[in-house]
Amino acid sequence: MSRVLAAAPSEPVVVPERVRLLAGDDAITPVWRNELGGLTFRCTARGGGERYVKWVPAGTPELDLEAETARLAWARPYTPVPRVLDHGADATGAWLLTEGLPGRSAVDPHWLARPETAARAIGAGLRALHDTLPVDDCPFTWSVADRSARLSPDKRARVGDAPAVDRLVVCHGDPCAPNTLLDDDGRWTAHVDLDALGVADRWADLAVASYSLEWNYGDGYEDAFFAGYGIAPDPGRIAFYRHLWDLG
Repeated sequence: MSRVLAAAPSEPVVVPERVRLLAGDDAITPVWRNELGGLTFRCTARGGGERYVKWVPAGTPELDLEAETARLAWARPYTPVPRVLDHGADATGAWLLTEGLPGRSAVDPHWLARPETAARAIGAGLRALHDTLPVDDCPFTWSVADRSARLSPDKRARVGDAPAVDRLVVCHGDPCAPNTLLDDDGRWTAHVDLDALGVADRWADLAVASYSLEWNYGDGYEDAFFAGYGIAPDPGRIAFYRHLWDLG
């Protein structure tokens, strides 16, 4: 689960013409669909190389591939994230073509069967991201004020008072379990889906990453996650940032 509910397609998917053009002779496999109609396709070359295409139907402002393109370009010199190969939009929709990366999603069946190892690796990967990306050079924000400003007036009134900042970092913004890639030894290798990346208190990420473990693995794996990150849970900050996430 992510900011927009998503899962592997369970029914046949019509491949958009733009995706076919980008794939060329590669085999096309739909791998992800969200509730707003966005699709992700894996394009596999005959020699085994992989690329990924995100495609969003026209008129879906909630899924901003331009925002993700800019954030990937900024983050890539510092940390493993997908390299953008092509992006654009036409009358039918928008697309983002990226190079494949080593590892598999932390919600791949291999890791769903090993949730404690996966949860610990997600924590370690998030700590590495927070320790590596330079806050002072980041042009993007994921602050409580900016996130609240995007809410309806009714929801904005329900945000409440933000806790004092623990530590400003460049947050992933959508740190749910599927967005960390792991190698077969259980070590994180990269992060994906960075369309909300920006500066905020690290608990904006920590609260939601740990939240997502229950959605993907069931109860009982938060301790492994926080051990992997190297921090004790902060119940007050966790409650606030999960509440803000749910409002958004």
